[in-house]
Amino acid sequence: MRVIALIVRAGAVVALSAVVVALLVEGTEQPATERAAVQTVAQPAPRPRPEQVPEQPPTPVPISITATGDIAFGAAPDLPPDDGRGFFSDVQADLAGDVVLGNLEGTLADSGVARCAGREGCRPYRVPTRYATRLGDAGFTVVSLANDHAFDFGEPGLRQTVEALSAAGVGHTGRLGQVSVQPVGSVDVAIVGFAPTDWSASVTDIAEAKRLVRRAARTADVVVVAMHGGAEGAGEQHVGLGNERYLGRNRGDVVRFAHAVVDAGADLVVGHGPRVLRGMEWYKGRLIAYSLGTLGGYEVVPRGGPLSVGAILRVTLSSDGTFETGRLVATRMVGAGLPALDPAETAHGVVRELSQEDFGARAVEVSGDGLLSR
Repeated sequence: MRVIALIVRAGAVVALSAVVVALLVEGTEQPATERAAVQTVAQPAPRPRPEQVPEQPPTPVPISITATGDIAFGAAPDLPPDDGRGFFSDVQADLAGDVVLGNLEGTLADSGVARCAGREGCRPYRVPTRYATRLGDAGFTVVSLANDHAFDFGEPGLRQTVEALSAAGVGHTGRLGQVSVQPVGSVDVAIVGFAPTDWSASVTDIAEAKRLVRRAARTADVVVVAMHGGAEGAGEQHVGLGNERYLGRNRGDVVRFAHAVVDAGADLVVGHGPRVLRGMEWYKGRLIAYSLGTLGGYEVVPRGGPLSVGAILRVTLSSDGTFETGRLVATRMVGAGLPALDPAETAHGVVRELSQEDFGARAVEVSGDGLLSR
C-alpha cells in the first residue's frame, strides 16, 4: 500500500494525526481492512490542549500625511527661474511625511500638440519631463492627475507624464479606475484621485466613486481621497449646496461626494480645484478639507487676494485611519506665482471662519498657529 510504503521508507512506523491520514488517503480506493489499519497506526494518544491565549490586536502605527492644493509649474516656453530647481525651496521643509501628496496641474512632456490648439486664448500647461525630478526632490511621493490640465496634450502627453513621474520615483493617481497604494512600513496607504473630467475617476459619479473607494479600502489599511471639484474663482470660498458649476460644467456636489467616500471607507479627503481656500469639517470622525487652494502656479494661474492664499495640510493618522494630530501651514503665492510660507499666517483665520460658517458644529477648529482640533 502507498501510504505504508511512505512510512517504511521513513525508516520507522510514524504516528500521524488523524487529519494528516485523512488527507493522505482521501480519494484513494483501498480495502476497508487496509484503511482501518492505517487509521489505527496513525491515531496518537490524546494530549491535553494548551491554554488558549487571546490574540492581541496589532498596535496602531502612526502615519504622517502631507497634502497640498494645485501645483502648476508653468507653460513652456515660460518656465520658472533656474529651470524650476528652486520652485519649492521656501516651503520644502514642510513637504515632509510618509505620504506627500500634491495635485499636479499640467503635463510633463517634451513635445506634443495641445488639444486646444487653434482656439483663441489657448494656453495649455506643459513643462519638460525633467520637472518630475523637481517634485521628487521636493519630497512628493505621489501626485494626483485628476484635474482639468493633466490632459492638455491628450493621451500622448498624459503617457509622457506618467513615464516621467515613474522614472523620478513619484507615484501618481487619478486615472479611470485607478487605486494607487504606497507602502509605509507594514501599513498600506491607498490614494485615489477624482475630478469632473472624462479621463479621471469622476467626482460627479458618486455611485462609482463609492465602489472605487470600497475597493481601495479592501486593498489598503488607510485610504486618502484627492477631490478636484467645486466652482472656481475668488468668490467661491464657501462650499456650495448641491452641484457647483464653472464655465457651464458640472464640478460636482462636493459635500455629498466627500461624505459618500467616507461612508465607503476613506479616512481623509483632501480637496483642490476652486483655486481658493475653503472650510474643513469632521464627518464620522474623518477630516475633510474642501480646498487647500493653490500652492504655486508660475505665470499661469490667477493671483491676488484670496487667490494667492493657500495651505499645506499635515496630519498624522493611526494605521486604522483614526485622526491623531493635524496642522495647517499657511502659504502664499509670491512674485509670478511661486509658493512661499506666509508670515502673516492668513490661511489659519480664513479656514477657521469658513469652517464655522459652513459647517457649524462639524467645523474643524483652527488655532492661531494652525493646530487642528474638534
